[in-house]
Amino acid sequence: MQVVMQIILAGGNAKNFAMQAITAAKNGDFTLAQQQMDNADKSLVEAHNVQTNMLTKEAQGQHTPVDLYMVHAQDHLMTAITFKDLANEVVAVYQRLATES
Repeated sequence: MQVVMQIILAGGNAKNFAMQAITAAKNGDFTLAQQQMDNADKSLVEAHNVQTNMLTKEAQGQHTPVDLYMVHAQDHLMTAITFKDLANEVVAVYQRLATES
């Protein structure tokens, strides 16, 4: 359960940082937007490290039971990754609009 919660927490943090980056870009604060995107990346690395550790154990024969919590954690992580990628594009659009004004 601890591993599942680490993935959910890191994924949630990443998504939250990405949303804050969009808000900062919308307000014209591109330095803050970049900082928040960096924070999102760090959170995703944390989640990825937990996931990699699980995969390594699996490869070594230490099977992790897959239950609804694990499925939820993986879904949460994939959603956060997608949201961060989209946030990157939204921030870039706000930057472009700011330079063209």
